[in-house]
Amino acid sequence: MILYKHGWALLTCLLVFSFVDAQTKPRARDLGIPFTGTPGKYNAITDVAGVEVGYSTIISGTGKNVRGKGPVRTGVTAILPRGRSNNPVYANWYTLNGNGEMTGTTWITESGFLEGPIMITNTNSVGVVRDAVLKWYVKTGFQKEDFWYTYPVVAETYDGFLNDIYGFHVKEEHAWAALDSARPGAIAEGNVGGGTGMMCLGFKGGTGTASRLVKIGDSTYTVGVLVQSNFGSRRGFTIAGVPVGIELKDTLDYELKAAPSFEPGQGSIIVIVATDAPLLPHQLKRIAARVPLGIGNVGGFGENTSGDIFLAFSTANPGAFQREQTAVVRELPNDRISALFVATVKATEEAVINAMVAAETMEGINGNKAYALPQKAVLEILKRYNRQLKEQPKK
Repeated sequence: MILYKHGWALLTCLLVFSFVDAQTKPRARDLGIPFTGTPGKYNAITDVAGVEVGYSTIISGTGKNVRGKGPVRTGVTAILPRGRSNNPVYANWYTLNGNGEMTGTTWITESGFLEGPIMITNTNSVGVVRDAVLKWYVKTGFQKEDFWYTYPVVAETYDGFLNDIYGFHVKEEHAWAALDSARPGAIAEGNVGGGTGMMCLGFKGGTGTASRLVKIGDSTYTVGVLVQSNFGSRRGFTIAGVPVGIELKDTLDYELKAAPSFEPGQGSIIVIVATDAPLLPHQLKRIAARVPLGIGNVGGFGENTSGDIFLAFSTANPGAFQREQTAVVRELPNDRISALFVATVKATEEAVINAMVAAETMEGINGNKAYALPQKAVLEILKRYNRQLKEQPKK
């Protein structure tokens, strides 16, 4: 991860942070919050072999917003389905409510392939990040042909509650930093990358991830999810079926010092689902269409102002993308796919809660403040509702 603390060229490179922080900072399961299903080694989208994630995080300034100067609370997230390998994957997408943007999706629907990385940033930075991806292809030689075209996939959620979003602080070097820092293994969550300035279900939100292992016949497959979570209001916030948001009615969730056009429930969520199960594009659309069930489990309703857009891809069939030869591919039968649906729902649910557990209280423009989830109070509420909390691992 690249962390930009200032508006000038000084950069603090923290590539190790995305690994060390993810391994030491408590996550939802570490607190004892109950989830069903078995996660992979890192309980992350990177449990799907080959998937890499990188961030650039931009945090600078405090106090009154001065357009173009800040405060700045934003960033970029990069997901590389096969790392640095330019080998397209089968993919498809689904939208629950379309008040948002994910570029490149029409060609994914038409062709069935995702041909490069997935980028997630803030609403006003989609264009610059899209262009930066093309320049990164040229800079790194990711595209080796002399004649080529591609449609970068860039998604967004709105961070204008905390960030000087009309200051246009995301530059092409931030997108490059996210791409260049992408790695496998454990990844950071909360106030990082594109999720830096986001809010969720009335509290501080951001980036979260989770995974599930699924046994189908003699094979074990992995489903990994990454969310940029910026949706919902506290009234709907639910964990393990418990109305946590209602129970937290006396807890501060955010403060408006200089009120923008903001109402509880506004916001969006981007969800990326990766799997190594051999699924074809029509099946991956079915996977993406199950994401809203996981969002609904934690209190999302796909409200009018919410951009709820989801993309699923499969790293199986590495030779599927051909320009001249006939490809021979494997396909999981539809009659065996339901376990992957369940895994998608459960991993999405946990990824949202992981984002909230990791997120820290953040003050942004004009003193606007989003508060971290009060973890102790949440655990007490779950106990009061007789939800079995799992023992915390001994350290």
